[in-house]
Amino acid sequence: MDDSALVRQAIAAILSRARGFEVATAADPLIALDKMRRQRPDVILLDLEMPRMDGITFLRKIMAEDPIPVVVCSALTGEGTEAGLHALEEGAVEIVTKPKLGVRDFLRDSAVLLTDALRAAAKVRPRNRGARRPVPTQPLPSLHALTGAPLALTTDKVVAIGASTGGTEALRTLLEVMPPDCPGIVIVQHMPEGFTRAFADRLNQVCRIEVKEAADGDRILDGRALVAPGNRHLEVRRSGAHYVVRVTDGPLVSRHRPSVDVLFRSVARSAGPNAVGVIMTGMGSDGADGLLEMKQAGAATVAQDEGSSVVFGMPKEAIDRGAVEDVVSLERIPNLMLMRARAVRRRPDLAGPTGGPAT
Repeated sequence: MDDSALVRQAIAAILSRARGFEVATAADPLIALDKMRRQRPDVILLDLEMPRMDGITFLRKIMAEDPIPVVVCSALTGEGTEAGLHALEEGAVEIVTKPKLGVRDFLRDSAVLLTDALRAAAKVRPRNRGARRPVPTQPLPSLHALTGAPLALTTDKVVAIGASTGGTEALRTLLEVMPPDCPGIVIVQHMPEGFTRAFADRLNQVCRIEVKEAADGDRILDGRALVAPGNRHLEVRRSGAHYVVRVTDGPLVSRHRPSVDVLFRSVARSAGPNAVGVIMTGMGSDGADGLLEMKQAGAATVAQDEGSSVVFGMPKEAIDRGAVEDVVSLERIPNLMLMRARAVRRRPDLAGPTGGPAT
């Protein structure tokens, strides 16, 4: 639903070429409500700037009266960015950007990202927005209790997290309870360009750790979380005894940019057993192969369970491929993540006589 006829036509054209979509359009919320009374949609693609009723008001009305999964289609910058993040807090499950008409590469990538977002959203059961976010039931441990780390390995730890549909609120739940001395965290959350900086800034205001959109060359530090910029891949590289991030261009990987697979594979190569990989709620398989590579390199690996996932796609794919050591609820991930980061691990090729990784 968008008040721009050209954008509506472009989106309808993209979806009409995709298998399994039936599309109805509306120029404003009142027209949409009339159509919805006659045929309830599986998912709504919602612009936030419309005549007669703004998008946030319309979203609240849907969530209060008859919750339907909503994907927000928003502008990249300015008030559109803040409104998009506000929509996620009000119950929207994902954000996509408005297609730039006449730009072939953008439209091609938009077709993939848009159809994937809508397919994922259609699998979501909207939840009560008043529900309280889970919190750990006991104090989180300090990372500074590390002892006995092999001298051949840096004592720096890296936690790599990948998430998609439903991940913005899940990441807030996780990061809000991180202690100031937690290990350095790198994050890929599927989110468009322009939104990741605002998302990171918002988290930085409510967390005890620093949260920022990653810039090329940023060092991974205890008490800092770096969020991959939208439309750019994020990689981890070793720099002496420390780790830094690279922000790179490139094609979609696993149908995404940024891609969780790109991040996880770089962490497997650069950090190996000094890493923890966490795969969270999201549609598709991005991150499953990369998490398996992390596990094979000696990293600890964790997946969010089905009951606490908005969409149990990415975690399930990783579990099915044998990439996951622990499957736990969102409530348990923060404690377990820090416990795994505290453990002294060794690469599988340095393991003892049993052949298994030592912890």
